[in-house]
Amino acid sequence: MRKALAGFTFLLLLTSAGPARAQKSNDPGEFKDLIQRYWQAWSTLNPDNAAPMYAKDADAVFFDISPLKYNGWEEYKQGVQKVFATAASASFAPNDDLKATRRGNIAWTSSTFHGTVTQKDGKTMDLAGRHTAVWEKRGGHWVIVHEHVSAPLPD
Repeated sequence: MRKALAGFTFLLLLTSAGPARAQKSNDPGEFKDLIQRYWQAWSTLNPDNAAPMYAKDADAVFFDISPLKYNGWEEYKQGVQKVFATAASASFAPNDDLKATRRGNIAWTSSTFHGTVTQKDGKTMDLAGRHTAVWEKRGGHWVIVHEHVSAPLPD
């Protein structure tokens, strides 16, 4: 009886732990390219280039450096166009600290980045920031369903 109980317990542990491990991935490999493409798209200053990477749900929430919050992709797109209106060019690049965690068709990434924005008046602004995104796999493609971009307060 004791052997049967031990065997049953072992099988129970094996079957309950197996699927969770199979769905968990902390390898940033598949998201490294996505993050690189993300920053390349935003470096164009054209939100249409970044649009394919975002869910279009009206109730999706995106936090950016300014303003505080956007509700849905359309509001985000319009807000970013206003922010970028004074910029002539930009270059954003991820730092080498990407962390990605995946659970089935949901994943979240976090990393820091560096940006340089040149204004139309010639002034240049350097920016160090943080980026966290929640991704969902839809139709075979990862899209951002929630995002938080922030910068530390100046010292």
